Amino acid sequence: MTALFPALPRRARGRAVPAKAAVNGLLVIGAAYMVLPLLWLIFASTKDATGLYSGEAFAWGGSFVANLERLFAQDGGIFLRWLGNSIAYAGIGAVVGGFISVLAGYAFDKFEFRGKRPLYATVLVGVLIPNTATVIPLYLLAASAGATNTIWAVIIPVLCNPFGVYLARVFSDGYLPAEILEAARVDGAGPFRAFLQVGFPMLVPGFVTIALFQFVGIWNNFMLPLIMLQNRDLFPSSVGIALWQSQVQQNPEFSTLVIAGSFVSVLPLVIAFILLQRFWRAGLSAGSVK
Repeated sequence: MTALFPALPRRARGRAVPAKAAVNGLLVIGAAYMVLPLLWLIFASTKDATGLYSGEAFAWGGSFVANLERLFAQDGGIFLRWLGNSIAYAGIGAVVGGFISVLAGYAFDKFEFRGKRPLYATVLVGVLIPNTATVIPLYLLAASAGATNTIWAVIIPVLCNPFGVYLARVFSDGYLPAEILEAARVDGAGPFRAFLQVGFPMLVPGFVTIALFQFVGIWNNFMLPLIMLQNRDLFPSSVGIALWQSQVQQNPEFSTLVIAGSFVSVLPLVIAFILLQRFWRAGLSAGSVK
């Protein structure tokens, strides 16, 4: 009987090898699914219109600088305006919307008030509703207020983010002990002062995470500005690039503008992730209690 027991770990190890191989294989497939389109975009941005549709997909071209020059000169440099609009919409929406989400999540976690459970349940339902389903109702509201074709028609709707409120409550529950807030109240701090001076500094990692999610979501938002805006000067880069894409069939040269514009539009997201990543790692345990 004792001879059977040493065989069990070997059998377990034998079963673990295929499982690890399957998991690693899925990770490799997932990584390739995310990385290969970005690599293709990098290579494609170096090619002219002829090389874009002929030759190898992952081969360098010699037109990268020429593509960028044409991109920034097209229509009087309107792409720079579109890029600036995207930065403004995403930046304001990320900072202000992230702060509103942290305020709401903090309130749902630390305060007791009438209707708390139904309100939070409504927030969770909002997480399940896709953004595209709310575009037409938002347009009707903006039209009734005379706000269409303005920057406010794009900025105001993105300030309310149910998923951000949910994340903020999770961060508040995990990284902000109630004892610290109680000590601040004993010292004479009111609710808002306790949040600003004690609660918010400890929730900065959560705020940065929510703001980054907000930034990426607003940057990639297409339907809302497409419906709300008619003035080309107010377009974000996503809508502007789609406008050029609609002209590719009539003028194939616009394909290089679309590719170069897409490449430049990815750079702010990469920069934001690189710059803000250190805040996640630095402060994720800021609210822990030993």
